[in-house]
Amino acid sequence: MIHIELTPRRLSVDGHAGCGERGKDIVCAAVSALVQNLIGSLKALTEDQISARAEPGHANIEYGDLSEQGRLLMDSFFLGVCSIADSYPEHVKITGCGADGQ
Repeated sequence: MIHIELTPRRLSVDGHAGCGERGKDIVCAAVSALVQNLIGSLKALTEDQISARAEPGHANIEYGDLSEQGRLLMDSFFLGVCSIADSYPEHVKITGCGADGQ
């Protein structure tokens, strides 16, 4: 299962969906693409200071106060992963700010 945790200063993504064989797991691929796009977009399209690390099965993004553009990018990421979690609830769980009413 992929666990996504969002806090006011950090986003972490851990695990594997287990929805298909290695290299053909569409849920893992979708979440990975959204994470990589978020990191690249925050770096290229904002002046926000972030610390990001992504590797197979784990990603961590730490940030301070995000700009309006940074918050929009985070909101877009969140909409994307929520859509995936709604479609594959047995493979993706989201917790933290804005998720599960927390």
